[in-house]
Amino acid sequence: MNIAYQKAQKAIVTLKSAIYDVLSNAPDKGMSNADIGRTLGIYTGHIGHEGHIPRTMLAIMESEGVVEQNKKDKLWKLKKYH
Repeated sequence: MNIAYQKAQKAIVTLKSAIYDVLSNAPDKGMSNADIGRTLGIYTGHIGHEGHIPRTMLAIMESEGVVEQNKKDKLWKLKKYH
């Protein structure tokens, strides 16, 4: 592995951890990806594409079974395990 790859992987883990922390303290109804991004100071991007970093990270975390999105209101929350 090269240094750049290691840095990128560490950054992804750090972002996912920060998103997890935000959702751990979110209201019961959840949070929008925009609110998550704004809370973390990462809701930026070029015109028409704002918020892609938090949305991409949420998609990764969803595929890992960590978060889920309510399809009706589009709010995200931690996935409940039974």
